[in-house]
Amino acid sequence: MKVLKYIDPTSDFGFKRIFASEPNKDLLIAFLNELFEGRKQIIDLSFDKTEYVGDSEIMGSVILDLVCTGNNGEKFIIEMQSSAQINLKKRIIFYGSKLISDQAPKGKRKEWAYGINEVYIIILMDGFRLSDTLDNNYLHNVIYWERKSGKVFYEDFEIIYIELVNFKKTETELLNDLDKWLYVLKNLSKLETLPVILRKPIFEKLFQIADYSKLNKDEKIMYDINLKKKWDKKVVLDYAQQEGINIGMEKGI
Repeated sequence: MKVLKYIDPTSDFGFKRIFASEPNKDLLIAFLNELFEGRKQIIDLSFDKTEYVGDSEIMGSVILDLVCTGNNGEKFIIEMQSSAQINLKKRIIFYGSKLISDQAPKGKRKEWAYGINEVYIIILMDGFRLSDTLDNNYLHNVIYWERKSGKVFYEDFEIIYIELVNFKKTETELLNDLDKWLYVLKNLSKLETLPVILRKPIFEKLFQIADYSKLNKDEKIMYDINLKKKWDKKVVLDYAQQEGINIGMEKGI
C-alpha cells in the first residue's frame, strides 16, 4: 500500500478521527454550520453516542448522534453518517424515526404533548450517488411535503445528503467555506500539503489531525486495514453494478 501524506476522511477510521472526538468538535461544528448555510448556527454540541454499524466490507458505516445547541438556545438532534449504499434510503428513515421515537418520555405523554426536537440526518456519501437522476447536484435537502400542492407538510425532520462524487470543483473554483470543506473531504488523501486557499486555523488543525505520520503504530495498522476494506468494498460494489448493467443489456438484446 502506498503511504500517503494525509488519511482519507471518508474512511471509517478517518471520519471518526476527525469528527468523532471531544477535542476536535470545533471541526465538526464548523463543518455543520457551513452545511446549514445560515439556517442554523451551532455554538456547542455533545456526543450522545458513536457507533460502528456492520462488520462486513459492504455494510460498514459510522454513525454519530449529536445533541446540538443553537445560538438562540434551541436544542436539536443531528445524526451524521459516513455510510455504505446498501439499503441506504430505508436505513436513513429507520434511524431517523428512532431518533424521534426515542424522545418520548416513559410516562406523562399528555403533559409532553409531543414536544419533539428537530432531527437532522446528514449523510456523507463517497464514491456513489443516491439520486435516481443523473444531475450534477452534490448537496440535497429532503423534507416532508404535500405532493399535489408542493407545500411543506413538516420541516423539523430533514435529510441532508452529500454526493461527493458530484463535487468536481478545483482549488480555483472554491467560492466559500462550504466549498472548501467538501473539497477537503473529497481530496485530502490525495494532497501533499495544505493549499494556500485553505490557510485558515480550522483547516490547519484538520490537516494536522489527518497527518498520517502523526498516527501511532497501532493507529497506522488500524487505518491501513480500514482503508483496504474500503477499497475492497468499492471493488465489490463496482463489480455488482457492472454485472447489473451487463444483465440489463442482455435482456435488452
